[in-house]
Amino acid sequence: MISSATGHKLNPLEQDQFGAARPALLLAWYDRHRRVLPWRPQPGERADPYCVWLSEIMLQQTGVKTVGPYFEKFLARWPDVEALGRASLDDVLRMWAGLGYYSRARNLHACAVAVRREYGGGFPDTEQGLRALPGIGPYTAAAIAAIAFGRRTMPVDGNIERVVSRLFAVEEPLPQAKPLIQQLAATLLGPTRAGNEKSRAGDEKSRAGDSAQALMDLGASICTPKKPACALCPLNSDCVSRLRGDQETYPRKAPKKTGALRRGAAFVVTRGDRLLLRSRPDKGLLGGMSEVPGSDWLNAQDDKAALKQAPFVKGIARWHRKAGVVTHVFTHFPLELVVYTANVPGLAPAPEGMRWVEISALGGEALPNVMRKVIAHGLGE
Repeated sequence: MISSATGHKLNPLEQDQFGAARPALLLAWYDRHRRVLPWRPQPGERADPYCVWLSEIMLQQTGVKTVGPYFEKFLARWPDVEALGRASLDDVLRMWAGLGYYSRARNLHACAVAVRREYGGGFPDTEQGLRALPGIGPYTAAAIAAIAFGRRTMPVDGNIERVVSRLFAVEEPLPQAKPLIQQLAATLLGPTRAGNEKSRAGDEKSRAGDSAQALMDLGASICTPKKPACALCPLNSDCVSRLRGDQETYPRKAPKKTGALRRGAAFVVTRGDRLLLRSRPDKGLLGGMSEVPGSDWLNAQDDKAALKQAPFVKGIARWHRKAGVVTHVFTHFPLELVVYTANVPGLAPAPEGMRWVEISALGGEALPNVMRKVIAHGLGE
């Protein structure tokens, strides 16, 4: 941005003198247009740290519409961190099935256990204390500290990155721009409330949590990735990218690197109304989740090599290859699976480390989405 008075090219941080009213404008907009979300308390009510934490873990790399039903299901089953900390990891994984990124579920359980055992069922109220817990990184710690405890800090998620990068026209691409965006986002924190009363967390009372949630809501409803509704934005009067007309080009992003395609085979074995399943190793991709037996997933996997990794089950005379392949995209690589099927007599035992599960009971299994696709394809659904 160029100052009309001096012709000097301004660093985004130097633009703050032009935006002193932004925090108040943002909060006024939020008070009128805040989203109603299952984990968000009513205006004037204190946020429940457990609900904030649970929702923030679920919302990592997952949209609000998808998370809503899972959040309500978890809250009905485990209404507080004490209850969740007493649950088994298997039960948590089953409830999480379908939400994806399953390391979050393992960390969720580990964190609940730690809060229950080490903190007496109460979350630490500082970013430093929160970051010491399993599965809580810098963003999540800041979000919980601001929203649940009123700490004067600004968490920066994807929505906030987009709003801030457009507002200040941040030219540096992500992820290199993250530190600058963090600094700029902090300038949008609302003022402390009147007086010097101390909050439960020890800070001056502020609306830091509301400021953060206002930016999140603004990015989700107004400052969207495509065709943002700039005319409705409370910050549009001095949004640099809007004034230039290139708002949809922000945030700048470095070219994304896509992992090489991996291939493998999956084996759908039925015994009457039962399906053969096993559990994946606790550590690694989809750790602890249920799956049908399968081959390794390799870049150079060929069908003959994959078929040699089929499970040995008494009664299988030959494997039937299903037409087509099952495709799935993980964060770091795409996957193609060939599906083979077989049916065995009613008394055939399960191989070591595997088990027969009634097909009607698969809803209670911790099956990731890729395995649900495989089973549906294998069973002809």
